[in-house]
Amino acid sequence: MSTYINGILQSIKQSNGDGVFLQAATEVLQSLEPILKAEKKYQNHNVLERLVIPEKTSIFRVVYTGDDGKAKAHFGYRVQFNSALGPYKGGLRFHPSVNLDVLKFLGFEQIFKNSLTGLMMGGGKGGSNFDPKGKSDAEIMRFCQAFMLELSKIIGANTDVPAGDIGVGGREIGYMFGAYKKITNLFNGTLTGKNISWGGSLVRPEATGYGCVYFAYEMLKKAKQSLEGKTCAVSGSGNVAIYTIEKLQELGAKAVTISDSSGFVYDKNGIDLELLKEIKEVKRGRVSDYAKLRKGSVYTEVKKYTKGTNGVWSIPCDGAFPSATQNELNLNDIKTLYNNGCRFVAEGANMPSTLEAINFMLDKKDFLFAPAKAANAGGVATSGLEMQQNAAMTQWSFKEVDEKLHRIMKDIFYNTYETAKEFKYTGNLVVGSNIAGFKKVADAMIDQGYI
Repeated sequence: MSTYINGILQSIKQSNGDGVFLQAATEVLQSLEPILKAEKKYQNHNVLERLVIPEKTSIFRVVYTGDDGKAKAHFGYRVQFNSALGPYKGGLRFHPSVNLDVLKFLGFEQIFKNSLTGLMMGGGKGGSNFDPKGKSDAEIMRFCQAFMLELSKIIGANTDVPAGDIGVGGREIGYMFGAYKKITNLFNGTLTGKNISWGGSLVRPEATGYGCVYFAYEMLKKAKQSLEGKTCAVSGSGNVAIYTIEKLQELGAKAVTISDSSGFVYDKNGIDLELLKEIKEVKRGRVSDYAKLRKGSVYTEVKKYTKGTNGVWSIPCDGAFPSATQNELNLNDIKTLYNNGCRFVAEGANMPSTLEAINFMLDKKDFLFAPAKAANAGGVATSGLEMQQNAAMTQWSFKEVDEKLHRIMKDIFYNTYETAKEFKYTGNLVVGSNIAGFKKVADAMIDQGYI
């Protein structure tokens, strides 16, 4: 690692600590060395120093009334990281783990991911340490309205367009959109992930999962392989996991696992998608409920995992799709996967693999790795398509959006592949995605001056 990059990482550590933002910045900046050596303009214009600092960070108090009649207070955040390519774009996350470090990591990743889509979107992220799990609809509505009371001051259709993320689905988007409309007297595309009947886009719930599988399909195709007949391990059980499984099944693969924070399920016959959707989307249940209803499936609790491992990755498979959360696949896990025959990983979650796991995968000549900022860009890509539909006051069919999504993911794959090849890192899609995403943003920052 060059002295220049190491100095920037040290400055991040001093100001931000040794957290996930530093991890994300390390992964990106290390892989940018080839382009920094080839084109001195980026260092001359101090692009990296500017890129790792958000343009604006907002922290606010959110106070609402709980079902018990008492006032509840939470942190609210919006990290508006970079607007060189367009309005800030990135999800809102409601989860107890949300803090500024997590949102800076997510917002930083979003810059490059949005750039790769080819759509005019900047990078941002936001949310709250509020936990919607176990709350009534009425309590969640009151929280969303209180959250939007503050958020509405800094967002807008041409300024910042949030979407959903962990803990923020169609219900929460609906409550926040209603509050935004009431506060601003505007009905526009300021939020994406809306219900289809009032401005949403078809394929949006499916987009991240579908997009990840489309990327894996193109990656395997380039290596003269196919998804058909492959056995796949999938982590998570939310939207990303569910629709990863759905698209895998459509393309002839078999997904055999799902998981949540309590444990994982192994279903050797393949996940019953309709049962999973009923449990998660209708009943808002746990994966343990799936095992109770699905004959032949086996549930394993977290407490039975070997320390330092994620049980879902102990299942033999051809390919793995981490689709739950950051750092869920570590060095021990990837070694287990590899020894059990796994030969590709496609990341559906944000930064689900540790740096050590990524380096292990990149060092293996017989292994294919699809990094998150490229492979899971389908969600924000379809959010961008929703923005286009809102601007034109129209709505495209499911087939139209799905075809556009597949085209975008195919373009992202070939852009990352060819960029890696250009810089003599053929097959290294981490280098390819980071350089391709960086170059477009960095050039725009230089064009727009020191602002």
